[in-house]
Amino acid sequence: MIIREIESKSILSKTGIPIADYVINPYVGCSHSCRFCYARFMKRFTGHAEEWGDFLDIKVNAPDLIPQNSSRYQGKYIFLSSVTDPYIPLEKKYRLTRRIIEKLIPLKPVLGILTKSNLILRDIDLIKQFETSEVGFSFSTMDEKIRKKVKPDASPIDNRINALKKLHDAGIKTYVFISPILPYLTDWEDIIQKTKPHADYFMFENLNVTGMVWAAVKSFLEEKYPDLSPKYREIYFEDNQYWEIVEEEIIHFCEKEKLECKMYFHH
Repeated sequence: MIIREIESKSILSKTGIPIADYVINPYVGCSHSCRFCYARFMKRFTGHAEEWGDFLDIKVNAPDLIPQNSSRYQGKYIFLSSVTDPYIPLEKKYRLTRRIIEKLIPLKPVLGILTKSNLILRDIDLIKQFETSEVGFSFSTMDEKIRKKVKPDASPIDNRINALKKLHDAGIKTYVFISPILPYLTDWEDIIQKTKPHADYFMFENLNVTGMVWAAVKSFLEEKYPDLSPKYREIYFEDNQYWEIVEEEIIHFCEKEKLECKMYFHH
């Protein structure tokens, strides 16, 4: 992992993400090493020659870029983060996310956080100071053996479930983001059953292999699950209804279980 400390010119960016008005990414890159990370497209803009997951830029001045005494962001949804995890392990040292959240409190936005790390529990005291906030955890599996292959440096599954429970019990709105759904590897019903006591709603996203992602998926499958490689090719490069069927199954299941669900499938 190549780590650099950098200074950024801005930290609050307008976004086209459906749920948010602005995003904050305290870091460039991510150290969770998720094999199917969609954010690898960022290399087109960052100029890094290293492989995605092999570098991390620390925006050391990020908290200082949060404005003071501004009404511009009141009631606006600010999301941490879109192309990194705000609670990567080095957040323990740099505390950028904590200091950013602290600076946001007087601005009175709606705060949204998505993470794969239980480090977020450190900041419950700050999150509770927002009038409106929500925290989501990403899951692709409840099988720790699969997790270690797919997301080797993310928090273990039980740690995330425990953090989800603690946040929910603290009165913070929580959701589970089942993403990416990996064909033949993700048991989304199992994820729902094991997290629904602690989640206010669920979001679903299927694996998107556009851009540079397919090369990473192909390499991963050939290394770890060679029997699945032709099945993935059929799903993504031949005419079939695989994702339409999965989407209908999820919607039907959530309706039957009276669960709120939000679908963000790529077709």
